[in-house]
Parts: sequence; structure tokens; C-alpha cells
Amino acid sequence: MPDPAGRAAELRALIERHNDRYYRQDDPEISDTEYDELVRELRAIEEANPDVVTSDSPTQRVGEAPTGAFPTVKHLAPMMSLDNVVDFAELSAWGKRMERYISGDVDFVCELKIDGSAISLLYEGGRFVRGATRGNGVQGDDVTENIRTIAVIPERLHGPSVPEVLEVRGEVYFPISEFKELNQRQMEAGGRVFANPRNAGAGSLRQKDPRITASRNLGFFTYQLGHVEGGPAFRRHSETLDFFAALGLPVNPEVRRLSALEEVDAYCHRWQDQRHTLDYEIDGAVVKVDDLAQRAELGSTSKSPRWAIAYKFPPEEATTLLRDIQLSIGPSGKATPFAELEPVFVGGSTVRVASLHNEDQVRLKDVRPGDTVFVRKAGEVIPEVIGPVLSKRPDGLPEWRFPATCPVCESPLVRREGEAATYCSNEDCPARQARRIEHFASRGAMDIENLGEKRVQQLIDAGLITDAGDLYSLTYDGLIGLEGFADVSVRNLLDGVEKSKERPLANLLFALQIPMLGGTGAERLAAVMGDLDRIIAAPEDEMAAIDGIGPKIAHSVRAYLDQERNREVIDKLRAAGVNLENRREGPEVEQTLAGKAVIVTGTLATMSRDAAVAAIKARGGASPGSVSKKTDYLVAGAEPGGAKFTKAQDLNVPILDEDAFLRLLETGAP
Repeated sequence: MPDPAGRAAELRALIERHNDRYYRQDDPEISDTEYDELVRELRAIEEANPDVVTSDSPTQRVGEAPTGAFPTVKHLAPMMSLDNVVDFAELSAWGKRMERYISGDVDFVCELKIDGSAISLLYEGGRFVRGATRGNGVQGDDVTENIRTIAVIPERLHGPSVPEVLEVRGEVYFPISEFKELNQRQMEAGGRVFANPRNAGAGSLRQKDPRITASRNLGFFTYQLGHVEGGPAFRRHSETLDFFAALGLPVNPEVRRLSALEEVDAYCHRWQDQRHTLDYEIDGAVVKVDDLAQRAELGSTSKSPRWAIAYKFPPEEATTLLRDIQLSIGPSGKATPFAELEPVFVGGSTVRVASLHNEDQVRLKDVRPGDTVFVRKAGEVIPEVIGPVLSKRPDGLPEWRFPATCPVCESPLVRREGEAATYCSNEDCPARQARRIEHFASRGAMDIENLGEKRVQQLIDAGLITDAGDLYSLTYDGLIGLEGFADVSVRNLLDGVEKSKERPLANLLFALQIPMLGGTGAERLAAVMGDLDRIIAAPEDEMAAIDGIGPKIAHSVRAYLDQERNREVIDKLRAAGVNLENRREGPEVEQTLAGKAVIVTGTLATMSRDAAVAAIKARGGASPGSVSKKTDYLVAGAEPGGAKFTKAQDLNVPILDEDAFLRLLETGAP
């Protein structure tokens, strides 16, 4: 680097600007990860060039000065910040550095890193007397009256060993469910929609009116002892957490004591995968040395303890340029706005498009082509634009208006009374045709392999298909010679079409995309009615009487089947020999699982997940999509889904391995 001092000064100025927007204005311009990258770059420059380090550098201090909006108070013991690592190599390097100061075995306590606001609580004689923000680590804002509104924080400690003075540290967070309800209320009132729970929670703590804070239903977890007088002596950090819980202070239930960094790494990866099973946001894990004597030997730097480290998870939020807002037309004609983005790496992949949901959401978020926007991609959820960075909006940027006509067929777009969605009014819109055929061929429907979005459009453009029924009229001679179609690809597609003829009736009903009829309803309708012709002939009230159908779905099914265009598609399917009956595939099997609900997650060695679900249903059982109190068993293969596995544990649902599952299929008992 030709000018490390100049770059360091530039980084300090940038970090100071972002600290001000984060801590004082609750209006950040960049994501946490982008902020961390600036700090890491500055730290690397300072480590390589010690002469450029300044005493006021962000790397040399904790947090940020108190805001001045509240009285300032001094903590009894400093509140320090944590250094962080992002992978096992850096975690191991942290462990190696500890060997300079201590020897012998080290036990670790792992805690979830709650994405909220650090708070210090002070109790005197067992009574809560003060709550303060971290501030600069020495002094913080006195937010006592707002803290009093948080229901889970006790006004009085209880137990036989309540200390005379107790200062504890913890994290105030905004529960995700409460945050969603707040934003829903804000939208209904035409107010500000908050970007994320962390910023909304921090803003809630700094309200001048405690009643506003109280309305937010904030949560809190205690994670560290600050100062104690007149209390018991502790040898380990884990003992202090147990003591907090005994006093009535909330402690996170996912704390674990581990003896090796490999176990620590596994804990971190587990929660990286399962972070979305929680009702609060986490952005990593915190790893601490358990033995307090070893902590004393390790000591601290000017801002961070050597005995603790934050293991940061990959980013799920980033900022990027919103290039344009366009519409996609779905199989029902629903026109959904989406954002075209400057490509950005977030949530483990490069994101180029993101959902904007509907007209109301675009208006409330007030995002415009040309804005810098926050983008979030959580787990496998479709990326979404959270909101604009208003401080970076170019002057005169025009508001985006929802188009009046379909971008594909130019027919009028209509918004039905009482609905948030807007629809293309043209039943024959080419986009609607293509989406309907794609759905028909999808895995949960007729499962026609080698027929994705591009191929569907290619076949439509070539005039070979106009609806799903035409798929069964495709021929070798008609396909060979089309771009991308050689002998093997033609035969593979035709083979996939042929195999789909034997799919169960429930899959066919789902594939037809009858409004309001989902997969579960399709299964109930197929099971009771037995074949498609009987459904076509059935009166509406007969279908409505079926458990799980009801009058609204029955009316929708009747209306769909009474449309001539839909009956024409069904006639094509019948002529092609597609299965229209609810016949059981394979030999009759004993109904060992009649009345039982069995869910499969993860990868099985002896069969695919689809085959496992089919085996459950063939034996009279059900396999719903989510775990509930009504679930009898969860079958967990390799790499099981975190949400299902965790919920099954919480509800005490029996969890079976593959061998037990095979016994269950055979005998009805694991």
C-alpha cells in the first residue's frame, strides 16, 4: 500500500460516520458485514504499520460515546467489545494465541450471539435500580425507565443468596414475531416500516416515552457478570449463568459447555444452519473460556478480552444498487414487482433479483430505481429488498409507479377490491401460459424431468405447446433439430413425459393449479372421490362436505372444472392416457401407519425422501410439511432440516433414525 497512513485516516473517517448513523441516528447506510470489513481493513493496516495507530482509532476503543439524549452513567465494571473470527482456521488461531498466557486444558462456554443491543443492569439489595447502554464501554446512556417496561427483566431478584450489589450484562432484542406485528401495524397506519429487528429494538430503547418501548414487547438474555458485592464466589462462568437463572434473570437456553475447539466449531455450524428456527435474530456465536482463573491470566487488550471471541456467521444482509423494478406474471396472472439489482454476495450466494411483494410494499418501502438499498437473504428464503438508504438517494429520483398494463401482453392490470395483489386481465397472456405449464411439470406436480423454464418457453415459441395437455402430443420428429435438442435430450424429455402419466391423481389435481386447492387438499379430494371424472360430476356441496375441503375450496374447484378451456386440457390428458384415478401404486400393503403423522427430514440411504413419503401414505399414514403437536414421529436422515429437528425436540416428538423408520413401516412401531 503506497500510503497506509492516508488509507487509515480515510477508514477512520468512514467508520466514525457509520458509527454516528448506527448509534445515534438508527439509520445505517451499510450492513454490519460491510462495517466489519472496514474495521478489519483498518486493523490490518495498523498491525502492519504501528506508527499510524492513533489513540482515538475505532480499533482502540469500545463502542461509541453516549448519545447525549439521556443522562450519562458510569458502569461499575467496563463493558468491553469482542474481536471476531469467521471460520475454524481463525478460531484455532485464537486458541493458539491463548497458549502464550495459559497452559493446561481449557473448557469453553458457547452462547448464541444475539443481534440486539448490549445493556448493563444494576441491582442493589435485589432491587433493579439502573439500566444503561454500553456507550463507550465506560459510560452509557441511562435508559432505566425504558428497561423497566421489558417484562422478562425482574424488578426484584429472588433466592437465598441475592447479592448486595449486582451488575450484569445482557442483550435486549426485538422478537421476530413482535417485529413483524409492529411492521404490520405500521403499514396499516401508513407509518414507517422498520428495516430489521436490531435497529427497531435499538430505537425502542431510546424512546423518550417509555410507553412506546412497552408496546414493543422487547426480550432480554443475561450473558455476563459485570460486578458483584456480597454474593457467592464463582470459579466458572457457567456457574454465574446458573446463578443468574436462579435469581430470576433470563438466560438463553442454548448455552453449551464444551471441551474442544472442534466441538465449538460444530456448535457454531449447527446454529448457522438453524438460526431461522429461533424467534430472535443471531449473527454468530460467542465463545468464552469457562474457568475464571484462566480468564484472569489471559487478561484483555485495550478494548477486548483475550478470553472470548465472536464467531460471526456469513452475512444475510448487504447494500447494493437497485437498477430497475419490473413485474413478473405468475400462472394465475398475479403481477409481482421485483428488483433488478447490481449483483451482491449475500446469504451465501450472489443475488441479482429480489422480491418486492406487491404495490403496497413498494409504496411503503419507497424504493426507487437508482436507490442504494438493503437486501436480505435469510436461509433459503427468496431475497427481498428491505428498504432504501435515503442518505444516498440521488436528488430528484422519481417515485416508482405500478404499471397500468401487463409487460408481456399489454392487457390492463387490475387490482381486485380488498386484495393487495394485482393481476393481468388476459387469461391467454403468454406469460400465464408458460408459468402454468412450468408448474404442471414441477417436482411436486407431474415431475417431468428436463422441462424447465427455458425449455417451456422454447416449446411455446416453436408452436409445439399452448397448454399442459399439449405436452403429451410432443414427438421425436417435432423436437429433434430444435436448438439444444439432440437425440439423447429428446428421448429424455419424452421419457419424462411418459413416466408422468402414472403420477397419482393427487399430483395431477395439484398440477392443474386449481385456485385455493393446495397439495393437502388435492390429496383429500383424490382419496375421497377416487377419480377425476367423479370429481367433475360431483355437486359442489358434496365436495364441500369432505374434511379439509370446505365450501370455499369446493366452489373454486367447481368453477375451475366448469370452464371450457380447463375441460379441454383435461380431455387432452385423458386421450393421452394420463392416470385420472386414485389407484395405489405397487402391491397392497398393510395399513401399519393408519392415523399416524410421520415427517421425514434429511437424506436417507435406502430411499429418496419422496419414496419415503409415498411409503408412509401407502400404509395409511400422513406426512404433513411441518412438525406440530399432532406429529407422531420425525424421521431424521443425514443432515436433517434444522427447523423440523429443533421443533420436534421442543415438542418431545419421537425422533427416529433410518433403521427405526424401516421397522415402523413394517410393523407400525419403531
